[in-house]
Amino acid sequence: MPLAMLGAPEVDRRSGKVWARKFTVAHDCGLIINPDGLRRCIEGNVVQGTSRALSEEVAFDRTKVTSVDWTSYPILDITEAPETVDIVLLNRPELPPAGAGESSIRPVAAALANAVSTRPACAYAAPR
Repeated sequence: MPLAMLGAPEVDRRSGKVWARKFTVAHDCGLIINPDGLRRCIEGNVVQGTSRALSEEVAFDRTKVTSVDWTSYPILDITEAPETVDIVLLNRPELPPAGAGESSIRPVAAALANAVSTRPACAYAAPR
């Protein structure tokens, strides 16, 4: 399920807070049977990926996980969700349906990092 993603965030330079304002996603899922459902799946993946990238964090103390409920585990607030998720579906009827699943969650963090940094996201994982 090949896809490409671009993020266009805004950064508050005083606080460092990142708002993932806009995404553009191109997704190749082979034969598309339900385009509306596919768009909703991709949009939900982008919102969930944004939450994972910018808000979610599991907290620990010396012996256990301390973020054990929705009050202590931060997630993206609806006011922080992307304003726009533009989706380009590549319908390839000569191929079997491949679906979208959660493949569009994975590149969200890299798309945001690439948009706010002068270093490619893959460089953050490389040893220095």
